[in-house]
Amino acid sequence: MATAAPVQQPATSQAQLGRIYLRSRAAGLLDWLVAIWVVSGAFVATEPSPYEFGFILVLGLAMFGGFGLHRSTLGLLVLLAGFIPFGLIAAFQVKYTPLSDSLVYLAVTVFLLFTAYFAANYVADAPQRRMKFVIKAYIVAAAVSALAGVLGYLDLIPGSGALTLYGRAKALFKDPNVYGPFMVLPAMYLLQRILLATGRRRLWAGLLFGLLSVGIFVSFSRAAWGHLAASSLLVFVLVYLFEAQARDRMRMIRVGMAGSLVLVVALAGLLAIPQVGELFETRAGAQSYDEGETGRFGRQAFAFDLALSHPLGLGPLEFRNTRVKEEPHNTYVNVFLSYGWGGGLAMLLLIVTTIWRGVRFVVRSSPNRLLLIPLVSTFSILSIEAAIIDLDHWRHFYLVAGLIWGVTAAYHRASADESKRLSALV
Repeated sequence: MATAAPVQQPATSQAQLGRIYLRSRAAGLLDWLVAIWVVSGAFVATEPSPYEFGFILVLGLAMFGGFGLHRSTLGLLVLLAGFIPFGLIAAFQVKYTPLSDSLVYLAVTVFLLFTAYFAANYVADAPQRRMKFVIKAYIVAAAVSALAGVLGYLDLIPGSGALTLYGRAKALFKDPNVYGPFMVLPAMYLLQRILLATGRRRLWAGLLFGLLSVGIFVSFSRAAWGHLAASSLLVFVLVYLFEAQARDRMRMIRVGMAGSLVLVVALAGLLAIPQVGELFETRAGAQSYDEGETGRFGRQAFAFDLALSHPLGLGPLEFRNTRVKEEPHNTYVNVFLSYGWGGGLAMLLLIVTTIWRGVRFVVRSSPNRLLLIPLVSTFSILSIEAAIIDLDHWRHFYLVAGLIWGVTAAYHRASADESKRLSALV
């Protein structure tokens, strides 16, 4: 009996299988590359920084490995597309700033807006799994930054001068005022774990939260201090109201009281160190650069008047070439000056719609609510902090915004295992 000849698989089918295999491998590597990208956010002493180069690699791998776009994140893309033409027009309004500097500044802003859009779609594909990759990487970055900042401030390692500025810890950031707030979001996830977890998970979370708190303290950034305190209070209230059971609430009250006592004792110990006490007293009081016509608030008033009279904007970095030689330190005023009325409105809408989405969803029950509580608690205070500092180039500001859009885009998406209580606890 004759046997049938084996049917050979078409070459095209083999090529398709090869592409499918490579895509699956790329998708598997994407989470780890995103984690490395997030960690690189702790190294931004120069611009462009490793964060920018890391994102380019992430984006390339995501495009190759298959990257889904979600309809509910379309608002971010619309804001990005609406911002670009107004920002470009404003960039050409500069008179004293080199045009190349103006265009580079605008390019960085557009780039950061796009990172928010990417983060939103990346997280929306698998909220719990991918958020855990992102936040654990962020905790590593914050812990490294805090350790470097504290050791540098105490002059315990060689080259400590590179980790401080004006006697304040900055780690590998340009400015202590960026270094301090960078650590707030991971601190909020650790605080949430302290409030709800038990055993070793709570112990490790407590130790890491303490490290980040000390790191934030030695930044001697008043905004960072307030940010940590206000966001911590918000996390406590939201967890207490929406996620804690009766036994959790009693434990939360005890943990809160004990934690507050530990922080007070630790703060007292730090202030007993003469150089720490003197700098704290100086930073806690009114600063000379806040007062007067050319002080922080005087600059803001002058910048606001300029913004009203220049619909197309002055252009990026141009304000410092007016009669006031420093930036206004108010994001809401600065974006209208730098990007014109249209670009400023797009940035304002980004902040307002992000807060609105976060608050609207966080009051709804979902297996993913524990992912959202720290994000809302952090971003809402960042939006207030924006009134006293320029944060339109803070990398983590856009990351937090994108994560809020991503979690809310797939707020009720969870597998059976991910629907268990506290399954979203990072």
